[in-house]
Amino acid sequence: MALPKRRHSKMRGRKRRTHWKLVPPNLVPCPQCKQLKLPHQVCPACGYYRGRQVVEIEVKEKKKKER
Repeated sequence: MALPKRRHSKMRGRKRRTHWKLVPPNLVPCPQCKQLKLPHQVCPACGYYRGRQVVEIEVKEKKKKER
């Protein structure tokens, strides 16, 4: 494996790393429930994909506080 003959300066390494960026996820609205979801994925809110229900989503009931 090739090894560098001389040490790279800090500036040179930093120039190389300028393109290492985090990219925010590309979210699109679900056509059924209008919630944001990743493209080409089943909607986690309603379970629909390409116009038909693929996953059955259970609705969690909120617990009421009893005094």
